[in-house]
Amino acid sequence: MTSSSICSGIELHMHTNDMIAFEHLTVRYPAAKGQDKSMAAVEDVSLTVPQGTVCAIIGPSGCGKSTLLKAVAGLIEPSAGRVRLAGRAADPKSACIGFMPQNYGLLPWQTVRGNILLGCRIRGLWHEGRAADEERLQKLMAELHIEEFSARYPRELSGGQQQRVSLARAFLLRPDILLMDEPFSALDAITREEMQDVFLKLWQQEHITTLLVTHYVEEALYLGQYIVVMGAHPGHIARIIENPLGGRAEVRGTQEFFEMGRGLREEIRRISRENAENTGKEGQA
Repeated sequence: MTSSSICSGIELHMHTNDMIAFEHLTVRYPAAKGQDKSMAAVEDVSLTVPQGTVCAIIGPSGCGKSTLLKAVAGLIEPSAGRVRLAGRAADPKSACIGFMPQNYGLLPWQTVRGNILLGCRIRGLWHEGRAADEERLQKLMAELHIEEFSARYPRELSGGQQQRVSLARAFLLRPDILLMDEPFSALDAITREEMQDVFLKLWQQEHITTLLVTHYVEEALYLGQYIVVMGAHPGHIARIIENPLGGRAEVRGTQEFFEMGRGLREEIRRISRENAENTGKEGQA
C-alpha cells in the first residue's frame, strides 16, 4: 500500500457531488449506571462520500461504525456537528434510504415476493399490475436466482438465499443511499464471496451511493472505492484510503489485491496498538 493512497488527515474532501457528508459529528450516549460522564460513540468525525461510490468502514468493535449508519438514517440525534445528504440537512423522510442489516431484516410472515416489495410499498413506489414494475421485479429476481422462491417464506430459505432476497429488496427500491451493516458476516466464507460478487454486479448497474460496515479486510478492498479505518475510545477516523481496486471484479486473487490487503491489515494493527497505548495512558492519568 503506497503512502499516496493513505490520507493522514481526519477530513477528506473529494468531489463537489458529495452524497453524504459528516461534519464534525459527535454522538454521545447517556452515562451508564455508576459512571459520571456520557460515552462518546464517535467524536468529531468529518467525512464526505461522493455520489455513486461505495465507502467501506472498517475498524475494531465498539469504534462507532454502526453509529455512523444510524446517524445517516436519522435514527439517532447528533450531540454535536451534523450529517448532510446531497447538500441538505439529513432528513430520512425526504431521502430514500435502503438498509441491509446483518440478520437480513426479512419479515417471517411475508413471502419472498412480499419482502422484496416491502420498501417500495412503504414508499408508494410499487403499482400492482403495472407491467413495467412487474418486469423489473422479475428481472431482478432472475439475476439473483430467487425467482423460484417467490412464494416461499424466509424460514424455508438458506442464509445465502435470504441475503439475496434482502439485496433484491434494497435494489428494487433504487434508494439514494444504501446502508449495509455487516450484511454478509453471518454467511460462510464461500457464500460470502458469492454474495459480494452478486452485490457488485447489481451496484455496477445502479451505482447507488453505499456505506458498507465490515470486519473483513478483503471485503472492504473488493467493494470499497474508499476505505475508512476507524479507531476507538472514542470512535474516530484514523485513516481514509482511496482504493483503486474497489468495485473491480477482476482484481480478486491478484498479487496487487493480496499486497494491498496485507498493507491494510498492518495499518489496522498499528492503529489498534496506538488506541490501546492511548487508552492505557489515560487510565494512568
